[in-house]
Amino acid sequence: MPRFTLCLALPLALSLSLHSVAVEPDRAAIRKKMEQAMGPLPAADRKVPLDVKLDAEEKLDGYTRTKLTYAAEKGDRVPAWLLVPTGKTGKRPAMLCLQQTVGIGKNEPVGLGGNPNLWYAQHLVKRGYVCLVPDYPSFGDYKCDFQAAFKRGDYQSGSMKAIWNNMRAVDLLQTLPNVDSERIGVIGHSLGGHNAMFTAAFDERLKAVVSCCGFTSFPKYYNGDLKGWTSDRYMPRISSEYKNDAKKMPFDFTDVVTSFAPRAFMAVSPVRDDNFAVDGVKDVIAVAEPVYKAANAADNLKAIYPDAGHDFPEAARNTAYEFLDKHLKP
Repeated sequence: MPRFTLCLALPLALSLSLHSVAVEPDRAAIRKKMEQAMGPLPAADRKVPLDVKLDAEEKLDGYTRTKLTYAAEKGDRVPAWLLVPTGKTGKRPAMLCLQQTVGIGKNEPVGLGGNPNLWYAQHLVKRGYVCLVPDYPSFGDYKCDFQAAFKRGDYQSGSMKAIWNNMRAVDLLQTLPNVDSERIGVIGHSLGGHNAMFTAAFDERLKAVVSCCGFTSFPKYYNGDLKGWTSDRYMPRISSEYKNDAKKMPFDFTDVVTSFAPRAFMAVSPVRDDNFAVDGVKDVIAVAEPVYKAANAADNLKAIYPDAGHDFPEAARNTAYEFLDKHLKP
């Protein structure tokens, strides 16, 4: 069977026509397309020593919860929680747990307020995962002046700043003696859902990805009006360069998901999500399926469609956790 390279945000009808074709994604080219909307990923010389500083540690039921900060780059420290199972020996799988759009930031995934359905860091540490939970820039304890960063030329989007911070979080996890550096995944809801996907597209050390209510194809996002993606926290270039028009976008989520193959990816897309249309998610999964099959990794791609709104209900969470166990636990 012929093999083709997928490196463009193809029109959806054309993308769907590739069902029967074995497609191998050009991951570097896909990242370049994403950078057109997000701005470039900083070069490796932007890295500084992580210089982890511990604030407070609590011993809880079956795990410890430590508040810390780490240096993402010169002059910038990211506040985070680290959750570590107690009574566990040897190296453990680890999860990067990313928050939704919520003022308390990292506190919600660890169980300190917000929606209990979104306490996934707390749930996962009790399943034996080491969990790192950073604040997204401008939420929680993390003050971030996006405009100043843009004017300095450091970044062109909050999305790329978050990607960089998350990649440094993976660096941190890999330094921990109780973490298996080859078994690290990422999970998030809503903002955290697409933040997880964007980070995994740039960081192949993330072996399993779960996105809940995190995306739909750009043409299916509010009928192709992308204004909701254009704040400084996300991708302002979608407005300035692409006029909020899905047809002008240099990439789509078909590119993002196909770039993961053969790594494990699961989408949780509730049928009544009023933010990310479920039919757009199904379009993306339909394009990704032949790519995973061509990589002999069909079981590594999963999508579920719970009867719920913009939420992460219990049955869906349990399915997601079982998916992570399958791919990250020995």
